Amino acid sequence: MESQQSTQITHWLRESVSVKLVFIGMLTLVLLIPSAMIGNLIHERAARRDEVISNISYNFAGKQLIKGPVLVIPYKDQIEVADVNGKPALKQVERKLFLLPDQLSIKAELKTDVIHKGMFSAVVYKTQVRMSGNFAKTDLNALGIDAKQLLTDKAFVTFSVSDLKGLKTNPSLTLGSQTFAAAPSAGNVSAFTNGLQAAATNAGEIVGNSLSFTCSLELNGTDGLSFLQLGKTTDVELSGNWGTPNFDGRFLPDARQVKDKAFNARWHVLYYNSPFPQQWTDSASVLNNVSKQQNATFGVNLRMPVDDYQETTRANKYAVLIIVLTFVSLFLTELIGKRKIHSFNYVLIGAAMIIFYTLLLSLSEQMGFNWAYIVAALAIVGLITAFVSSLLKNKLKSFSFAGILSVFYGFIYVIIQLEDFALLAGSIALFVIVAVLMYFSRKINWDGGHYDKKPGVV
Repeated sequence: MESQQSTQITHWLRESVSVKLVFIGMLTLVLLIPSAMIGNLIHERAARRDEVISNISYNFAGKQLIKGPVLVIPYKDQIEVADVNGKPALKQVERKLFLLPDQLSIKAELKTDVIHKGMFSAVVYKTQVRMSGNFAKTDLNALGIDAKQLLTDKAFVTFSVSDLKGLKTNPSLTLGSQTFAAAPSAGNVSAFTNGLQAAATNAGEIVGNSLSFTCSLELNGTDGLSFLQLGKTTDVELSGNWGTPNFDGRFLPDARQVKDKAFNARWHVLYYNSPFPQQWTDSASVLNNVSKQQNATFGVNLRMPVDDYQETTRANKYAVLIIVLTFVSLFLTELIGKRKIHSFNYVLIGAAMIIFYTLLLSLSEQMGFNWAYIVAALAIVGLITAFVSSLLKNKLKSFSFAGILSVFYGFIYVIIQLEDFALLAGSIALFVIVAVLMYFSRKINWDGGHYDKKPGVV
């Protein structure tokens, strides 16, 4: 009697649809482990790509941020100190007056190129940046300074680029009617890190009048070009021969035009949102505050047309959906065909679906994401179809299953490409899938594991 019960239990475990479903659910959860490992692998490869781009930037020139110009005028001041006898005495000291432009106009045209290193690429550019504008007549009374205190013979204009290695010519600056050569700033006298400065011995003109300036920089850079909002009015016109620009920073362009292989953008920024004062004294570190710089920086990133690692990551996030849908489809095919598929075969098919993502990652590094997805999907669908065909011994049902798999992989590809409408498309598709599963599941005998002759009988 006990032997008969044991035999019945064993037979039930083998034939029960419910037990098979529990196994499929557990297998799906187990397959999430290698899926997560592949996600880590994608991040590692992306980090390697970023490392190579950083290496190219180090050899060529990094992403450039242009800051300035700022007019700096030293002046004499007196402070009260104690003499050797402890009595009050006046001591003469030298302070600095910092003035930002009243109007700042910048024009630049980027000539881009792509540098390849191994399987990775970086976008580099050459440009000539033309800056012009003026410093308004200074309000010395507001600062408590007399014009006689100014040491105009020591005045200078300072500006900065992020990577001085990118400069291809010696920059010069025209202030008023005079032109001065620029050189790297010495010590901490500059208002910027990596600062350049040019003498401004005619700065005394600013006491009674505005003072115009022009400056031209021949510059190399990688990945992007940005500007620091310093003018009371800042106007930037930027163009380039790159079809996929990404405008970022604190301000978006007021006007932009992006074509297949070129872009043009214009910014008009007022000082109301500026985190910097238009004039101040003493502190040379005001403009080096990182958080304030972030709130006053804008420009363009020259991103590659397709980020293969980002799209591969998105595809990997849908791995659990592909696994569940494939297993459910195979399970229904098994019931319809009245041909039992062993649990171990489910494990092999699950392994094949995981291999799809390693194929996708490795191929996308060589041929791009789109072709890699097509090749990897065809390879995996072909492999699983051939395997299922040998199990079911039914070509019609095998080809039907291949069609279902192709729809699944095509559906995931479409979702990845849609981006903005991915949630909507995915939700509608899942609704349809659940409806189809409900329709077929209503005729399944969950105890016996076969279709009944009368629909709806369980």
